[in-house]
Amino acid sequence: MKVLKFGGSSVGSVNSILSVKKIVEAVKEPVIVVVSALGGITDKLIKTSEMAASGNPAYEKEYRDIVNRHIEMVYTVIPAGDERSVLLDRVNELLSELKDIFQGIYLIRDLSPKTSATIVSYGERLSSIIVATLIEGAVWYDSRTFIKTEKKHSRHILDSDLTTQLIKATFNELPKVALVPGFISSDKNSGEITNLGRGGSDYTASIIAAALQAEVLEIWTDVDGFMTADPRVISSAYVINELSYVEAMELCNFGAKVVYPPTIYPACHNNIPILIKNTFNPDAPGTIIEQEIKEESKAIKGISSINDTSLITVTGLGMVGVIGVNYRIFKALAKNGISVFMVSQASSENSTSIGVRNQDAELACEVLNEEFAKEIEMGEISPVSAEKNLATIAIVGENMKHTPGIAGKLFGTLGRNGISVIACAQGASETNISFVVEEKFLKKSLNVIHDSFFLSEYQVLNLFICGTGTVGDSLIQQLASQQEKLMKERGLKLNVVGIANGHQALFDRDGLDLSNYRQLLDEKGTASSPQIIRDEVIGMNIFNSVFVDCTANADVASLYKDLLNNNVSVVAANKIAASSSYANYTELKRIARNRGVKYLFETNVGAGLPIIKTINDLIASGDKILKIEAVVSGTLNFIFNKISADVPFSETIRLAKEQGYSEPDPRIDLSGKDVIRKLVILAREAGYVLEQEDVEKNLFVPDEFFEGSLEDFWKNIPSLDADFEARRQKLEAENKHWKFVAKLEDGKGSVSLQEVSRSHPFYGLEGSNNIVLLTTERYNEYPMMIQGYGAGASVTAAGVFADIISVANI
Repeated sequence: MKVLKFGGSSVGSVNSILSVKKIVEAVKEPVIVVVSALGGITDKLIKTSEMAASGNPAYEKEYRDIVNRHIEMVYTVIPAGDERSVLLDRVNELLSELKDIFQGIYLIRDLSPKTSATIVSYGERLSSIIVATLIEGAVWYDSRTFIKTEKKHSRHILDSDLTTQLIKATFNELPKVALVPGFISSDKNSGEITNLGRGGSDYTASIIAAALQAEVLEIWTDVDGFMTADPRVISSAYVINELSYVEAMELCNFGAKVVYPPTIYPACHNNIPILIKNTFNPDAPGTIIEQEIKEESKAIKGISSINDTSLITVTGLGMVGVIGVNYRIFKALAKNGISVFMVSQASSENSTSIGVRNQDAELACEVLNEEFAKEIEMGEISPVSAEKNLATIAIVGENMKHTPGIAGKLFGTLGRNGISVIACAQGASETNISFVVEEKFLKKSLNVIHDSFFLSEYQVLNLFICGTGTVGDSLIQQLASQQEKLMKERGLKLNVVGIANGHQALFDRDGLDLSNYRQLLDEKGTASSPQIIRDEVIGMNIFNSVFVDCTANADVASLYKDLLNNNVSVVAANKIAASSSYANYTELKRIARNRGVKYLFETNVGAGLPIIKTINDLIASGDKILKIEAVVSGTLNFIFNKISADVPFSETIRLAKEQGYSEPDPRIDLSGKDVIRKLVILAREAGYVLEQEDVEKNLFVPDEFFEGSLEDFWKNIPSLDADFEARRQKLEAENKHWKFVAKLEDGKGSVSLQEVSRSHPFYGLEGSNNIVLLTTERYNEYPMMIQGYGAGASVTAAGVFADIISVANI
């Protein structure tokens, strides 16, 4: 024998109710079917009664909607004939009773709990007689005759012993299909109509299954089963195949609305499996809940949450060592019918925090202040107040008890994403770790936990890309071409949620299509500015966020501090921040370290070459950088490699600009400022305190060429060609090459145009390549050399890409 329960969504439409008929009639053995009210009807009944009680005549329209819904359902699913006529008589009789009750409420402007319970019972009574008529051979039973309750603490509680006895007597002989309205019950003494609470139809089915020792309890709903998390929040959530009773109970108690929480106990107590199935997808395997489940590799099974949370804290030094404080807290709350779903107590005993629903918060504070009035007056305990706008999250899994480090990983993950835990609780069973956060962090918390514990198929990084010039565009192209491969081979999903340039910005937390991002920017982009970008990135409050700066803009660089403080990692091709004042540089590094996020800027020096990483690795392993010699301007190296008898100095500058090696204003490169910034960054990463002003400059272009407009520069620069050609010829005769060298030695920096002989490692450096020599305590006689492409959009973008991957490896 089986018990099948169908919820409101399963009997809410013509198609779904016909699916119920098909599912039930396909069962071979005897079956008891429990049904809820038609989807949305219970809410409608409550609303209509409240309108009537408030004297609002519009309640009549709501009532007519209820009538039309049921009559239309009868005419649609029941063929014309005697059965339909008999059913319509019964439906109209019930609806007439309901109308009289509503009119009475409207006239006396009063709605008692007893009347309210009677009104909501009509939902199940109506739906059950419709379904009983629809299913061939079904026999209708009135659950009020065998589901009995008793009143305790102003609430109606199930009388288990009496109910079990009556169920066995009622179903002593089972028809092929027994049809039972869920949710409703009656008081064992007065006989008045009561109910088992919202969601009580699940409970009805479980009570019956337990009493009759059913083979299985099937809960048919509108989802494929228990999910690893709420799919409306986490798109990658998936169905959990198996759960233990304990795991299912924990998930239900913390907001997973698949099953009404009290449903679990009767089935568990009698070892009856519970199968969650989808009425709209009956072929899906669903979720099975039973005592013994297969060995599971994952430590946690699912994540659940309650966004309707208030935290009430009873605190005071007068609580320390005093026996019975908690007894008084929970006694006072229980006396007033207030349910507590989480408790957290400091080991010092000077505070106890309890989680309650928002609707119970004010009453809870009131009764606790009354209970501890004497202690509050004496200053032993502080007045009790509620902290609202909170959410409670629980991670659940019986395997957690066998896996060390779960709590550390959980709180570390939350911390790195800027989420502060207000209170937490974990029982000795280790099947549930619950914690409270601000409600605004709920979605972010769920996503980052789901991602971190590999419940998600992929680890996700959410990228904001600022700058769509040559580097930014190249990066976006590289991301687009590598996204699928990274997901497949490394389980890493790079989700670009924002793209901005100096004019337009576009944000979408679900991700942007990179294949036509320029068109999207043009068509859907909004005005862009550093402040707008900052507000959008921080305001999105999305997990695992990375801000990627592909600009050379000082205003954009000024955003880093705010972003890091909001737990957004920063990957920068922009070297302004790292070469700014030493105080700002160290503060950005400190914030990133304290916040557990990354501030990476490998491409600030040498484009895609691993120069900064190498320096960091050397120092981390105990080495010390003694001297740095480098050619780190791809632009200047290109210019001095290109200059010849046929290509004068001014022409090499123009070629560097045309081929994308130089800045749009080449004076930035020729001034040595770019090289100075790079040297300052390398010196700082090597452990030295160096400002740009400290670097000695020996430039090769007179100062007057940097004054005036860019047009003036292009007009005047050919005047240097003759001098450079004469010097070049002399250099050629001596078999030497020009290289613009940055040097750090004894903590002092300098940049200068140097003549290097054939024996020097810099001599053969071609094109726009960069080279760095690191002399360290270990690499002293033979310095470490790093050489390769040091300029160009594609290699710089590749370096930025590598930094993004490094963020994923936190």
